[in-house]
Amino acid sequence: MRFQRLDLNLLVALDALLTEKSVSLAAERICLSQSATSSALGRLREYFGDELLVIKGRQMVLTARAEELIEPVRAVLEQIRTTISTVPVFDPATSDRTITIMASDYVTEVLLADTLNAIRARAPNMRFEIQTMSDSPIDRLERGSVDFLVTVDYAISADHPSQILFEDGYVVIGWEGNPALQQPMTRELYFELGHVTARFGKTRVPAFEDWFVRRQKQQRRVEVIAPSFLSLPGLVIGSERIATVHRRLATRIAEYLPIRVQEVPLDIPPIREAIQWHISRNSDPAIRWVVEQTVLAADSGRYQDTSAGNVLPISLAREKSAAPRTTREEFHNLPPAHKPW
Repeated sequence: MRFQRLDLNLLVALDALLTEKSVSLAAERICLSQSATSSALGRLREYFGDELLVIKGRQMVLTARAEELIEPVRAVLEQIRTTISTVPVFDPATSDRTITIMASDYVTEVLLADTLNAIRARAPNMRFEIQTMSDSPIDRLERGSVDFLVTVDYAISADHPSQILFEDGYVVIGWEGNPALQQPMTRELYFELGHVTARFGKTRVPAFEDWFVRRQKQQRRVEVIAPSFLSLPGLVIGSERIATVHRRLATRIAEYLPIRVQEVPLDIPPIREAIQWHISRNSDPAIRWVVEQTVLAADSGRYQDTSAGNVLPISLAREKSAAPRTTREEFHNLPPAHKPW
């Protein structure tokens, strides 16, 4: 079908090309061959009298005309989708939707495992894919590569809807046979011991606790850098090293690993985990339902401090960090690749 000499079928290809800035990725997105997508790009160039995508170095970039087309083309396609397409009624009991979630292994362990178990009871045919955190999670959300992003609220985008799930603090973990942990953790002991921390992705994004402790006047001795939160316990067992981890995670792993948990002798601000989805999916009943189920699971799993078993609370006379509290403004001014998770 043509409108003023433009084949309207090309709008879908144009949207994919403008979003992906790559012929091969656009072809994968719209389920066409690379040659067919390249041909569509040729016809679009002819119609608009502009190259649209040009090679710069090892990648393709948009021309000024192409940049101007991004929002209008997306708006046209969204209007067609919402006004013409028939949206099926969502029934969890019969839905076979596949939902993709980007989250850390910490979030998967303390929240998503319970969430997906609860969802399965009501939606046995729904499928889920959990992807590890990338260096550019917001970009993945905006490209449609994931349906949800679950991360610290500092790292979400103001351009898309979100929901706070839970708040979590930090504790110190170490091997239960570590002689240094037979006494309350003090600031002096904390900086005397060797540490294990996690950093992620190609740019080695630090965990929030790592980023925060680096701001202290006194620096700790990091002996091991791990690729994930769940690898930290195994790297302290059998050693005199310690790790600073989320309280919810420590509480879980202390149930089945020889781990001792103590209060951290620094005033590390708690983190808040949030779930975010693309604004264009805000009216999708399946997306809304999964958000509701995730919020319910977060509410039912709120941590309760029992200070029992191998959890040794710090004394009331513990020393506090003299460092200033982290502000949201300070955090948001960080380059995206340096924002901790």
